[in-house]
Amino acid sequence: MPLKFVLRPNEKVIINGAVIGAGDRPGSFFLYNTANFLRGREVLKEEQIDCIEKKLYFVIQLVYIFPEDTELNLQRFSSILEEARAARPDAAKTLSEIEQLVVARNYYRALKLCRKMFKGNTEAPDDAVPAESES
Repeated sequence: MPLKFVLRPNEKVIINGAVIGAGDRPGSFFLYNTANFLRGREVLKEEQIDCIEKKLYFVIQLVYIFPEDTELNLQRFSSILEEARAARPDAAKTLSEIEQLVVARNYYRALKLCRKMFKGNTEAPDDAVPAESES
């Protein structure tokens, strides 16, 4: 069964390293085989990195989009993951899950989980400790 996705007007998507853009109207696309893709709104630019979580996301994104540089970027990932563990001991479970997803080459899911860790994101990772309610 093909994967269907819709691009908003003037939105871009990266499919196997190629940037494809929609025109002035929304467009539906179907992927009939396995492909690495990220919609424009999911792409993080290097100049947007302002925290360790985004640094981790960015390197996973590089592994995912540019398979020709996987070895180098996986080394970078390991280093940045250790930085993230030191900076975010509260997110140990989530970081371990991200690591497992990367090892399993499930980069898209790792990106989704990493994005949930961004500051200001309303979706908290599973290991975030909820504030106790005052009675």
